[in-house]
Amino acid sequence: MIYRNATKRITDDLAFFPVVGIVGPRQAGKTTLAQNLLIPGNKPVLYLDLEWEEDRAKLADAGTYLLQHEEKCVIIDEVQIMPQLFGILRSLVDKKREPARFILLGSASPELLRNSAESLAGRIAYHELTPFSVTEIWEPGILRQHWFRGGFPDAFLAPDEKRAISWLTQFSTTFAERDLAQVIGKEANPANVLRFIRMLGHLHGQIINISELGNALNLASQTVSRYLDLVEGSFLTRRLEPYFANVGKRLTKTPKFYYRDSGFYHAVTRLRDREDLYANPAVGASWEGYVIEQIYRIAGKQCEYYYYRTSAGAEVDLLLLTPRLGKICIEIKYANAPKISRGFYNCIEDLNPERSYVITPDSESYQRSDGIRIVNIYDFLTVELPGMIG
Repeated sequence: MIYRNATKRITDDLAFFPVVGIVGPRQAGKTTLAQNLLIPGNKPVLYLDLEWEEDRAKLADAGTYLLQHEEKCVIIDEVQIMPQLFGILRSLVDKKREPARFILLGSASPELLRNSAESLAGRIAYHELTPFSVTEIWEPGILRQHWFRGGFPDAFLAPDEKRAISWLTQFSTTFAERDLAQVIGKEANPANVLRFIRMLGHLHGQIINISELGNALNLASQTVSRYLDLVEGSFLTRRLEPYFANVGKRLTKTPKFYYRDSGFYHAVTRLRDREDLYANPAVGASWEGYVIEQIYRIAGKQCEYYYYRTSAGAEVDLLLLTPRLGKICIEIKYANAPKISRGFYNCIEDLNPERSYVITPDSESYQRSDGIRIVNIYDFLTVELPGMIG
């Protein structure tokens, strides 16, 4: 089994908190991880999956049922299906507060479950489990496979790229037509929701104009905004906010949009294999989104993440505000012999960062005479980034 970076943090919190939540997209490996955790005190484990009618029936009278298993660590999978459980779990925890009573698995963010999740405030520690990060599966030559297929275990571990993309295509269709349509409610037309998911693929790495997107889909702007929030709350997309600096220039003030898993993005844009990707004009945007997501997966909430763009078009792909070093300017280039734009130098002058990097796929890492460091993604994630976050 591939070791997940989140395992130690989750195990540490199980030794203290009565409830631990593991959230993330469907099929990211949450169930496998939970069922293989070392439970403090060697408690026996009871697993319930709320997608199974039999397990939902057991929890029709949840308080009575769970009281019969209070000596166990109870894993409840897809907990967002029965948000009414949160209040019952709070009562059970308050009557017998001890570590590792419940592990809750969910494919909806705590923000989407805010009203329910607040019931467990002070009693629960949340952890996000993403699809495989490149540092979790690293070996020489694996980078481009991971970039193309993404990190969902069934896609990454598929026997070949054809079957990886087939799995991802089915996954994206099921997510749009069942999961997202279910959350949206009665007004959702599954075909339109799928069209929305595919349309977003063409906006990957771009600034979102909600009005234009709504016009293209024949949806109201408010509806588009709601759909975007729901997809983001399902851990499949990310919006990168612009950075505002008092530099006397007009700045872009609209977020950029990315699909978080590169394989999911390639599937919804119908790229069949790596050669399709390399020949596609969006290859640079794909690499940019991939790098940004891998950095998120290492640094998490220890950093703040922005992009910076002036009205003249000068841009920093990623501006990291780090706890130890402050501002870090990052240009993301698909080329291993990158040409640095005049606009990047202009942004460095505006922002006065502590360090500046150009991240490539697999070039040699070296320092330039102008102070910019060229670094391949693996060296950045494993050598440079840890020193910025402590």
